[in-house]
Amino acid sequence: DAVAHKLERIECGDTRRSLINLPPRNGKSKTISVIWVAWMLGRDPTLNFVGVSYSNELSGKMGRDCRSIMEASWYREMFPDTRLSRSRSASYDFETTRGGGRLATSITGTLTGRGGDIIILDDVIKPEEANSETARNAVNDWFQSTLVSRLNDKATGAILCVMQRLHQYDLSGMLLEKGGWDHLSLPAIATEE
Repeated sequence: DAVAHKLERIECGDTRRSLINLPPRNGKSKTISVIWVAWMLGRDPTLNFVGVSYSNELSGKMGRDCRSIMEASWYREMFPDTRLSRSRSASYDFETTRGGGRLATSITGTLTGRGGDIIILDDVIKPEEANSETARNAVNDWFQSTLVSRLNDKATGAILCVMQRLHQYDLSGMLLEKGGWDHLSLPAIATEE
């Protein structure tokens, strides 16, 4: 319910920067990067999403899963105005017939010439690399230098970061330190009763 509330705030335009921290294996990627993207494209097939993860393999899988939902007969019945285009239909980069779509990439992948109305950062650093200052700095520098410029409209575009906390100075830590992010933290271990 808490995650759905945060996603609804993005859809309504109440927040443009949202950070969601959940422990691993709690369905955050499936809920946000797969199901919610399909839901949003069903409601508005002109939206453009960019999904970024630490690897092209991971982001590509989420793209395939999202496209599979959108190709299902029950989805087409529920959202008759949302159809996938045949001209751009790769699992990592698909488009609707109304010009919206979803691009899957990684922090080392290319975003040149591409942008999104909503950018989802989903596990942008591998857990085993989180203790490397070099790896953390690479992700944080990439965010500040490359990612923010990829919004189609800087005023109305949204960035959603969803990840497990891995280190005090991971991307979540940097975003919290900068401020201005609508934050939801559901830790694995309660810090209070």
